[in-house]
Amino acid sequence: MTQIATVEKLLKDGRAEISVARQSACAHDCHECAGCGGTVAPVRAVAENPIGAAQGQKVVVKSETRQVFGVILLVYMLPVALFFLGYFAASGFRSEGLRAAAAILAFFCGIIPAVCYDRKVRRSGGLTFTIVSTF
Repeated sequence: MTQIATVEKLLKDGRAEISVARQSACAHDCHECAGCGGTVAPVRAVAENPIGAAQGQKVVVKSETRQVFGVILLVYMLPVALFFLGYFAASGFRSEGLRAAAAILAFFCGIIPAVCYDRKVRRSGGLTFTIVSTF
């Protein structure tokens, strides 16, 4: 996965602190849709800097696609899958409310691994980015 970023600061170990515009599904054509009024907040990360990009430069950064897809599966798909599993596993309950409660409980149980993984990633330095070229 490649993105455009700005080098904010050079670090002593040959890496750089970058800011990447947060991506969203709306494409930010606000004049076309009268939109949500949301603003785009940059995400800060640390990237390997093998090309020696300078502070203030716009660069192309690459991240491991497999790692990103794994996070997507964990954060989005696991809770939804557990929601449906919880609902159908509780099909023996006569009350629709109890089935819904079981599904909601299973959904929240699916969020726990995502929170644990997020804490692990924060401790280890986050997703790995590499600056591949200047923009």
